[in-house]
Amino acid sequence: MKAVILAAGEGKRMRPLTYERPKVMLPVAGKPLVEHLLMEVKEAGINEFIFVVGYHDETIRDYFEEGERWDVDIQYVTQKMQLGTADALRKTEALVKGTDKFLMLNGDTIVSAEDIKRVSCIASSSEIALGVIKVKNPEDYGVIETEGEKITKIHEKMKEPPSNLINAGVYLLNESSIFEALSKTAKSKRGEFELTDSLQLLIEEDNNVFWKPIEHWVDVSYPWDLLAANELLMCKTTFVLRRSVFDKTFKESLIQEQNVNIKGDVSIGDNTVIKSGSYIEGPVVIGENSKIGPNCYIRANTSIGDNCHIGSAVEIKNSIIMDGTKIPHLSYVGDSVIGCRCNLGAGTKIANLRFDDAPVKTKGLDTGRRKFGAIISDGVKTGINASIDAGTVIGNNTLIGPGAFATGYIEKDSMIF
Repeated sequence: MKAVILAAGEGKRMRPLTYERPKVMLPVAGKPLVEHLLMEVKEAGINEFIFVVGYHDETIRDYFEEGERWDVDIQYVTQKMQLGTADALRKTEALVKGTDKFLMLNGDTIVSAEDIKRVSCIASSSEIALGVIKVKNPEDYGVIETEGEKITKIHEKMKEPPSNLINAGVYLLNESSIFEALSKTAKSKRGEFELTDSLQLLIEEDNNVFWKPIEHWVDVSYPWDLLAANELLMCKTTFVLRRSVFDKTFKESLIQEQNVNIKGDVSIGDNTVIKSGSYIEGPVVIGENSKIGPNCYIRANTSIGDNCHIGSAVEIKNSIIMDGTKIPHLSYVGDSVIGCRCNLGAGTKIANLRFDDAPVKTKGLDTGRRKFGAIISDGVKTGINASIDAGTVIGNNTLIGPGAFATGYIEKDSMIF
């Protein structure tokens, strides 16, 4: 069986973090989102992949190449214009021909190998299945109606959904029927060709479309969802997906000076140096060629990329720090996402709590998080003693001057003094 991974979109709701990369390549727990998904699909017994790429496709192609590092085979097709999921799947027809059944998954969600197996275990080659999960906010997703084991109706987002069962983005499809349905699918009200419309056509033609329950599911829609995904993938519970995070321990490659404290689950990449006085409280993931310390405090659920520097008297809590970022002196970063190649000047502080303890809002949206710091995109620099308010979003290559206060939504290439 082959697996088609949809990875062509930008992820506009994730801006400004997606200006230089597609959403599926945003890092969570030390790996791009789509790498976690690939590993779960492989664990389910599938080794042949077709990636549908488009926006900044070079970042995906250069990272995964043909899949040798993961012992899988990856082929690529390009969706030059993002015209919907049905259009994306249509691009793969030549590559899935002759496979009978195949899986299709949204590249920006993560499901467990056990759930993938459950969806793919359909006896008849002519049947189709969708992974379905119950959520508290079905109005934000595509909703399904069911009768027994079968789906009777698939809805797009609606204000008053008829159920709390949503489409989890995991599909078992049949080549002979799905591509015929795709050819009949018209553009939706959003101006796109929607796979759900194709499936609804099959239902109305009396084809059986089954639903299978999904138990472990990570959905990332907004930048703050990266933190929730990071926490889930690294937490100390029995969450199934956690096996893909701590696949090697710090003992294998640690360059460690005296007087270093490391507690809990910690993964540290090759050639990373942990300097004296550093205290690391897992779960924590640190990439390769980074320098940690001296005398810094890295708290639980923090993910630090390659070629980073976290220095003296710096505290990092529950945050994602991407490749090449330097936070060398006297700074605090809590509950935040920091992009690539950022440099935070000495004494930079990021607030992560409102005085009234209400959930932090960002760009007018309620994050649902009582503690949430900032989204700082690639190439941002701050001067000494800069302060950043809770819920602030800072665009690429912005300069925040010494002693300046940053708040709200700051466009890329801005200067705040």
